Amino acid sequence: MRTIRLGLLAGLAAFALVTTSAQAADLPSRYSPAPAYEAMPTFTWTGFYVGANLGYGWNTGTSRYYDPAFGYVGSSKTGGFVGGAQAGYNYQFGMFVLGAETDLQYAAVGNKGASYGNTHFPGNSDGFFGTIRARMGVAFDRALIFGTGGFAYGDVGGNVGYDPVLGYHRDNSTNGGWTLGGGVEYGVTNNISAKVEGLYVNLDTSGNYAGGARYTDRRDTEFGVLRAGLNYKFN
Repeated sequence: MRTIRLGLLAGLAAFALVTTSAQAADLPSRYSPAPAYEAMPTFTWTGFYVGANLGYGWNTGTSRYYDPAFGYVGSSKTGGFVGGAQAGYNYQFGMFVLGAETDLQYAAVGNKGASYGNTHFPGNSDGFFGTIRARMGVAFDRALIFGTGGFAYGDVGGNVGYDPVLGYHRDNSTNGGWTLGGGVEYGVTNNISAKVEGLYVNLDTSGNYAGGARYTDRRDTEFGVLRAGLNYKFN
């Protein structure tokens, strides 16, 4: 009889232990779940962008025209303000960035005056140029070192002749050529970047007047540009 009682007590104790454990498992945990990890967005140069720039340009070539008394005469070199806007697209794969950019610039870098003999006749130095270029670079996170080159066009001077019979003659024509350069760009934010860039531009110009007739002469209008700019990249 005593043995039966001990067995019943042991069974009741085991049942109570199992029931208590099951109820404890159903209670909410006092520990918070592990926080979910959210990675910070990685900076990328990929995307369309627009921007503006300003800087200084200087004429490195010599504009010439034909004088019947003195032959071909060279005019002086000038320089001045350059400023405008640009737009383009970059694509980044790994450390490398490929892109294309076009820009249009006001440029007071030409010599639109003329020389007749030993006399120089100053002219307006206002002009413009634009480029359509490829860009290739290497990115170090937010810093981009790049080279650029392509087609250039514009009218920055070198097309004026002075003739004692006809006076000033201005050939308002857009000339084509090429450009080459490079620079550094840095991503200030995920959407805004700042750059410093240098370009060498070579445009072909032709045509002068002297003695009442036009003399066609191919000339290289060459100038350098150093400019700083800001770009806004669309997500």
